[in-house]
Amino acid sequence: MIVMKFGGTSVQDAAAIDRAAAIVRERLREKPAVVVSALAKITDQLLAMAAAAGSSDRDKALELSRAARERHYNTALDLLGTHAFEQIAPELEADFNSLDDLLRGVVAVGELTPRTTDVIAGFGERISSKIAAAAFSQRDIPAQHVDGRRCIVTDANFGKAVPQFEETNARLSQMVRPLLENGRVPLMGGFIGSTREGVSTTLGRGGSDFSAAILGAGLNAQRIEIWTDVDGMMTTDPGLCPQARRIKTISFEEAAELAYFGAKVLHPATLLPAIQKNIPVLILNSRNPQCEGTRITATAPKSKNAFKAIAAKKRITVVDVVATRMLMAHGFLRSIFEVFANHRCPVDMVSTSEVSVSVTVDSNESIAAIAADLGKLADVKYEGRKAIVCLVGENIRNTPGIAAKVFSAIPDVNIQMISQGASEINISFVIDEPDVPHVVSQLHRAFFSEVDPDVFA
Repeated sequence: MIVMKFGGTSVQDAAAIDRAAAIVRERLREKPAVVVSALAKITDQLLAMAAAAGSSDRDKALELSRAARERHYNTALDLLGTHAFEQIAPELEADFNSLDDLLRGVVAVGELTPRTTDVIAGFGERISSKIAAAAFSQRDIPAQHVDGRRCIVTDANFGKAVPQFEETNARLSQMVRPLLENGRVPLMGGFIGSTREGVSTTLGRGGSDFSAAILGAGLNAQRIEIWTDVDGMMTTDPGLCPQARRIKTISFEEAAELAYFGAKVLHPATLLPAIQKNIPVLILNSRNPQCEGTRITATAPKSKNAFKAIAAKKRITVVDVVATRMLMAHGFLRSIFEVFANHRCPVDMVSTSEVSVSVTVDSNESIAAIAADLGKLADVKYEGRKAIVCLVGENIRNTPGIAAKVFSAIPDVNIQMISQGASEINISFVIDEPDVPHVVSQLHRAFFSEVDPDVFA
């Protein structure tokens, strides 16, 4: 069997869902299980209505809900026609009425909890999967809707719940595998799960991809297909460098590094279940299904190029902690990182000297509070509007002088921090955010003017 996941832009409207159905129909012999995201931009809209309700703005919350209701109704009507739409309309109406009741409840209580936010945030996948299942069935695909919350068991870390794989795999075997064996096409919403007690949760950013990988690993899929609106992973962001090339094949390790450092096609956590089961992941374009996309495998063919790709992660803040007398004291570094842990703020890069520690973090609203806590330990300063540029490739290990070649390609750029990853497959450095387009273009010209045809398109 295979798993096919369709992202928000691949199910954004009736035409997109129709394309997705045609793609799935071509793979019926391979016993596909399908995961869908919410319609494009709907999750943002749901979070906006939740925030409005939490701020006691009842009218704005319900107006946003009305707009979402109308969009879903129109999409379903376009896909199904009047008669079939009337069959599903009562269920959709009940779902949206429940959403409105929940929003009114948040306004009445005057508090938006993480638990309630997850219920609202996951609404888009619950609705899109029902509409897609009905549309697939009408198009001669034996689709069977499955509520992802009944299959994906998680902890209660609302907003970024952690799957409980043993229980999840057991439920997948009970609920999804029999459908596949009976020739059905299970179709579920991604991103959502629930605790053992049945409380709704979400898997965090990139959650629908993660759901697909969990499903694929739990059912020992032959491959996992991630259908999006681009032809695959590229040597860099085409918006920054129009000369970007498609990567035909890449290793799990390289893809995870790129995803973490800004490549938007995949979220790093997506790959973990697939890596553990050695299941290939394909990145494909639902608007150009003939393109072979990018294949991500445990080991990739050797490339004649030093790097596979360049990623840039913007909105970075550099935090400098200076403590002349305390740096080498026992437990000092631990105390620093405990501050970041207490604020649930991940650190990207670390650099130390005899008198200072510098780290980079994603810019967020808690940076001032983090600095205040660090200020109890040492002198602290921080500076935003930075970016991390990351060059990734397994050939770094075997290429003498590669760092010199990188920095000689951008001699006119001020570089603040440099790191060669512990994995030995990335070179990263920090620059001012406005320099990103220039830096990426210069590096791409230096390292991808000629490419290995076996690895790049």
